[in-house]
Amino acid sequence: MDPNTPRIQIQDTPQGQSLQVLGAWTAAELSRASVWTALTAQLASLESASQEAPWSLASIEKLDYLGAQVLFRHWGHRIPPQLELQTSQRELLETVAKFTVSPPPRMRLTLSDLLAMAGSRLFTLLDHASGLLRLVGQLLLDLIRLLRRPKQGPWRDLSGHLYQIGATALPITALVGFLIGVVLAYLISQQLKQFGADSFIVNILGISLVRELGPVLAAILIAGRSGSAITAQIGVMRVTEELDAMRVMGIAHGFRLVLPRALALAVVMPLISVWTTLAALAGGMLAASASMGITPGFFIESLPAAVEVSNLVLATAKSVVFGLLIALVGCHFGLRVEPNTESLGKGTTASVVTSITVVILVDALFAVLFKGIGI
Repeated sequence: MDPNTPRIQIQDTPQGQSLQVLGAWTAAELSRASVWTALTAQLASLESASQEAPWSLASIEKLDYLGAQVLFRHWGHRIPPQLELQTSQRELLETVAKFTVSPPPRMRLTLSDLLAMAGSRLFTLLDHASGLLRLVGQLLLDLIRLLRRPKQGPWRDLSGHLYQIGATALPITALVGFLIGVVLAYLISQQLKQFGADSFIVNILGISLVRELGPVLAAILIAGRSGSAITAQIGVMRVTEELDAMRVMGIAHGFRLVLPRALALAVVMPLISVWTTLAALAGGMLAASASMGITPGFFIESLPAAVEVSNLVLATAKSVVFGLLIALVGCHFGLRVEPNTESLGKGTTASVVTSITVVILVDALFAVLFKGIGI
């Protein structure tokens, strides 16, 4: 056995059994899985014998705070009355005893606690819903103001957001869309081969990517990439008191912060959706050619007949709504950030989760509505 292995040895003395602590009780030794498993088993076997027996740390190789914490916990958060040790080791144990706190008792929730918790979350949800509704109303008022006085519009901010949200997102959306198209084509081809319906891969890929997967995939990517960035940008302005400075100077938050971001996302989302769909179709076309022998020429010629123009119109309309919702959710959580970094992190996380959830819910709503009218 390695002499540095932490262990406990029982010695028989004229006064009875004594427990000798041996080895190096350090973080480096205790973090080894095999050593920790063996030591834990030995400590459990000595649980009854260690209550009254004298302990000795005189032969221990090394002892650090982690080793002292292990011993202190095994002793039941008290130093044994019969303990042989050096002065430095006693100081180490006394420091561990000073800063060791017991975990709080586990709370048992009663029915009233559960009702109070559910009520609190319901009021929080209603508060967010009312905040988003106010933001929508303010956005409409700002749009009217922009139409009446277009020269006062935040056009420079809008152009910057168009580039940051739109142009810089093209590589990642194209890559993800292409790979999704390849995966879908391979999965669909395996099923179609069983029925000899190879040519229908154009119809399935065309409808699914143009109408549903393309817009939703682009919206989810933009929500994770740009929605979080919007919340972080506005949240940092709260932390650095720029929002307070804007209010003091009479600059409306909605007109200078929310409006350009909402307009930018409403403009770029349909374009990114079409771009992502084209990349996914390209990936599906190449995968279909490799797995089923469907030539790219046949794929391109069959696609217009398989996918009606109304599907593209529906996808574009959905993308505009997705863009507006992502911008409003990002701005909503950004404006609610408290002036501290913890609130900034929570707001950014909540923004991404809420944006993606809202996108999926609205997409499901679109599917139900347009199924009823036959599109």
